[in-house]
Amino acid sequence: MTQQTVNGILPAHILRQYFDEGLLTTQKSLDVDQIQPASLDLRLGAKAYRVRASFLPGPDRTVQDRLDELSLHEISLAEGAALETGCVYIVPLLEALNLPDGVSAAANPKSSTGRLDIFTRVITDYAQEFDKIPPGYKGPLYAEISPRTFTILARTGSRLSQIRFRQGSEPALDQTIHDLHNAQPLISGGAYNVSNGLALSVDLEGTSQNYPVGFRAKRHSGIIDVDKKAALEVLDYWEPIWQRGNLILEPDQFYILASKEAVRVPPTHAAEMVPFDPLVGEFRVHYAGFFDPGFGDSQSGGAGSRGVLEVRSHEVPFILEDSQIIGRLIYEPLTEVPEQVYGQGIGSNYQKQGLKLSKHFRSFEP
Repeated sequence: MTQQTVNGILPAHILRQYFDEGLLTTQKSLDVDQIQPASLDLRLGAKAYRVRASFLPGPDRTVQDRLDELSLHEISLAEGAALETGCVYIVPLLEALNLPDGVSAAANPKSSTGRLDIFTRVITDYAQEFDKIPPGYKGPLYAEISPRTFTILARTGSRLSQIRFRQGSEPALDQTIHDLHNAQPLISGGAYNVSNGLALSVDLEGTSQNYPVGFRAKRHSGIIDVDKKAALEVLDYWEPIWQRGNLILEPDQFYILASKEAVRVPPTHAAEMVPFDPLVGEFRVHYAGFFDPGFGDSQSGGAGSRGVLEVRSHEVPFILEDSQIIGRLIYEPLTEVPEQVYGQGIGSNYQKQGLKLSKHFRSFEP
């Protein structure tokens, strides 16, 4: 077994070794692009269980134990199936873990999943937290899926979540951000503000008067096949936002906005947007907050890339102002520099991005 002595996020070539050594397993051969520079895409298995409510199994029970109690019916994903808004589904994943001691994992929705407002979390047996896999976990993985705005079509092999693996414990420190920024700036187009992460602000002025500053999702739109790229017309699913300067977030509405700053993640590090911070307002700024090494980095074909913000207000309307801080990025080192980084010929969909919807939509031409 490969011994890692450096704390940090494991890069792609170590994940491949883990598959060779049986520390990661799968029921089906890996997709060519399934292993990303510092993460692994997770694939849906053969069936989905519609359940009465979301749940955590707790320290004494498996996910299957709870499914035996809470499942309403079973749905085959072999030929594809519709997962409807307002419903909660549990799907066994094709990948499973046999982690060594000292290696933990964390999961989050893929970028395209978050941009479709699909609420997705990974669960393990005996879990007391979502998306957190303790060191040395051995067992199956499950996805909880709850489409919020659009009904989706998914099938066995669809990839909605991603997982990254951490050797040891590496606290996220502001000093790391200062050191990286002093060597080469991490953001452009905005003020450098670091306090429990690198601040990102929202762009409600836009880069062109001929392009919207954001998009608001339309309710009761058609179904979205999560595996088809560039298949859908934007205006069938989204309302462009042309008003500039501020935006009233309506409760239970979903918005796609962009950061004012262009972000850079060096090849030696990965970054993550800190989840909802109650100090910045009553809204959630993202579902999928993981930035692979090389995102926006000039060495991998980027010149800084905007952070896309998946925004949903909570119980009350909230006025969002241009340049308001809306999230913070933390940076963590990798144990080794990956062989390939984001944007280097690996099917990266969002390098050099500005305000951009998910890959399922055709380019928007006002």
